[in-house]
Order: sequence, then structure tokens, then C-alpha cells
Amino acid sequence: MKTIITSLIVLTAAIPLLSAAETRDPFQPAKKLTAHMVSSGFPEGHDTYNGMGTGSDGCIYYVLSTEPADIGGQMFKFDPKTQKVTCVGDLTEACGEKGKKTVVQGKSHVNFVEANGKLYFATHIGHYSIIDGMEKMGIPPAGWTKYPGGHLLSYDLKTGKFEDFGLAPDGEGVITFNMDTKRGRMFAITWPAGQFFRFDIATKSMKNFGKQCREGENGKGAAYSTVCRSIAVDPEDGSAYYSTGDGDIIRYRADTDNIEKITDEDLKKDYFGIYDSTNPGHMGYNWRQTFYRPKDKMIYGVHGNSGYLFRFDPRTKRIQVLDRITSDPSKASGMFDQFSYGYLGFALGADGDTICYLTGGPIYKDGKRLKGKDRIAMGAAKGLEDLHLVTYHIPTGRCKDQGAIYYKNGERPLYVNSITIGKDGSVYSLARVPDKSRVRADLFYVKGPFKP
Repeated sequence: MKTIITSLIVLTAAIPLLSAAETRDPFQPAKKLTAHMVSSGFPEGHDTYNGMGTGSDGCIYYVLSTEPADIGGQMFKFDPKTQKVTCVGDLTEACGEKGKKTVVQGKSHVNFVEANGKLYFATHIGHYSIIDGMEKMGIPPAGWTKYPGGHLLSYDLKTGKFEDFGLAPDGEGVITFNMDTKRGRMFAITWPAGQFFRFDIATKSMKNFGKQCREGENGKGAAYSTVCRSIAVDPEDGSAYYSTGDGDIIRYRADTDNIEKITDEDLKKDYFGIYDSTNPGHMGYNWRQTFYRPKDKMIYGVHGNSGYLFRFDPRTKRIQVLDRITSDPSKASGMFDQFSYGYLGFALGADGDTICYLTGGPIYKDGKRLKGKDRIAMGAAKGLEDLHLVTYHIPTGRCKDQGAIYYKNGERPLYVNSITIGKDGSVYSLARVPDKSRVRADLFYVKGPFKP
């Protein structure tokens, strides 16, 4: 009898007790975060991709995009201390095109880079025509002429003045941008053809390296390939890196002022999935968003469709897959999220150690997942989803779903593809906000900092 009792005690002790977090429903958000809306007073504001940054003055700078051919995107400044919003300029006017009746500068599709007290960025078209289910350059209305092309710009934080460095090649928009602040070189990729070019501020010279992904998003069939949305700059040697839908990693070399393909590494990882880069509706093997981390001199990136975080060492030219940083409900379901391109809201936090990622999460109702629409030709959200803030602490490798984000009235921020981190660790982004009169996008923030 004693033997039996002893055995029972041993067996019972071997069964661990589950914590509250482990016993909760893994398909439901662990926590709710509150999105604080900021009114910019611009009712025409529409879905924005990137288009923001935090200045050295602590203010949040952002562009609200527009869709019409005759209303340009507007740039704003939000001061977290005073909660005051100021419109600092109209993109079309900053480019010297106001009143010319050319299709306006409706967007900035890139993050801002600060150097010597100025924010550097670029402009993009916001007026599209849908042809064969895909976004194409918008057809001008009667009496107007076609889009003249995106511009490279700077904005002086002290004087409030813009400087125009010129047009992108062939009248295309600028969809991807970064800058080597040490050497004064700007890098950009155009849309829809995917031309990569660099601009040297000191010499005012531009060098175009041509199309990098067949005919880009202007192509059809075998000529089609999605255009990379993120250029990573290594300030150590001035290299700039970008990807292709086929998984190639291309390097711009500052020492030769030329580009080359990385031959012994690529983004074709089994974890990321299997893609046909000629098929619209996803980013293929492209990385979605990247940043350079000074502490370890590494480039961190996320593969959009799968949500896998990776680290790229510019010196050894090796990629290390770290973790899947999707929301807990997404991990539990094992499914990709509903925005087929993946999410651009991926940045290094104010502490220099914590990655902040705004990503999606499936919604369950009565135990069943709400299904989205069928695959469409252009990249877009295929249905309603929750917005989650996920953090990844680089030193410890800890990934944490901080919770699903809701406005105070219970509605969800929608079409979120931008992020910047305030000096206090708060997370800022741009999204559709509650407005019964129209579809409108504006600024919101979630108070930080967030413990990893």
C-alpha cells in the first residue's frame, strides 16, 4: 500500500501547474491596448504607408495621403508635450507644382531620415486607376496632365522650409527610400517599374541603375515582379541593400558607386513559404521592412507574408532566422494574416533593444474565424482583422504579444502600415479612424514604453 501511495505522489508532482496565461484561450487577444486618436483637421486624409518619423525635437512628423488627382498629401507635426498638431506643408506645393494641373503629389510612401537638422524623404502618387485588378498610374481628369514623378525632398526642422532635389526617373513615383547620412547619399526605388537610383547631395548628381525586378509592377505575366519596399543602409561602409521578389539581395557599394548581387545568400527560406514572384497579390521573397541596429551593426528585417523576423550580417553576408513575430492568435491558428503584402509597421524602439511590430490577428466569433475575401490581384487586406503590437527583445530573444489595439469606442484601427516610436517609447501610427461621414485616416498613438 505504501508503494502505491508513493507512486501516486511522484506522478502527481511530475504534472506542472498551468499559469493563467497558459490556460487562456490562445485564439483571443491576451490584452487590450487603447489607441488615442489625434485630429489633424484634414478630412481628405487616406490610407498611408510609412510616411512618418520622429524628429530630434521630439515631435512626430507624418504625411496624410490623398486619393484625388487634385488634392495633394499634407505633412503635419504633432508635439506630444503640448498635444498640438501643425500642418507644415502641402507636398505638391513643396515640389513647386501647385497650380500646374498635373496629377498631384498624393503620398509619401517612405519613412523620414534625419540628418543635420533636416528630415529627408520622397513623394509618391496617390491617384490610381485599377486595371485588371491592380493599381496603375492614375488617368488624369479632363484638363489635367499626367503625374510628373516623385521628388526627393528635405524639411528643415528649425526654419520649416522644404528643399527639392529633383524628380525620379521617367515620371515614376518613389515607393522606397533611405539615406546614408554620413556620406550624404539618398537611395530610392521607383514605382511601378522598380528602378533603383542614388542621389549625391554634395554634387547634386543622380545615378540611375535601371529596373531591378524585370518590369516591376508594371509588367504582366512573366515580366511581373513586386517592388521592394525597404532599403537598408549600413553606415559603416555606406552600402545600401534591397531585395527582389525572387529572393535576391542586391548591394549598392559606396566604394565603387555600383551595384552587385549577393552571391552566397538569399531570401528563399523554407520558413517564409513558397512563392511565384510573377503572381501578383504578395511580395514574393522580398523582405517587407528593415532597419539597421547600431549596437550590433546588424540589419533586422521581417518577411511580410509569413511574419518571420531575421537578422542579416552585412559583413558575413549571412541571414539568421530568429522567430515568427506574428500575434499570438495568428501563431495559434497557424495561418498567414489577411494583409497579403505583410506589414510595414516594424521599427527599433527607443531603447535600441526592442523591436516594435504592428501586425494583424485573426478575429473569432462564436468559436469560428471570420474569413476574408478571396485572393485579389493587388496587395490589400482581405478581410477584417485585429491590430496587435508585438515586441521582440533582441538581447534575450523574447517575443511578446502586447495586446490588440482598439479605439476608446471599441472600433479597430484599420489599414495600418506605418510606425514611429516617440522618445518616451509610445508607438505612433496612421490608420482609418471612426468617421461616419467618410473613410478617413489620421494619427493615433499607444502610450509606452512597453516591457519586453
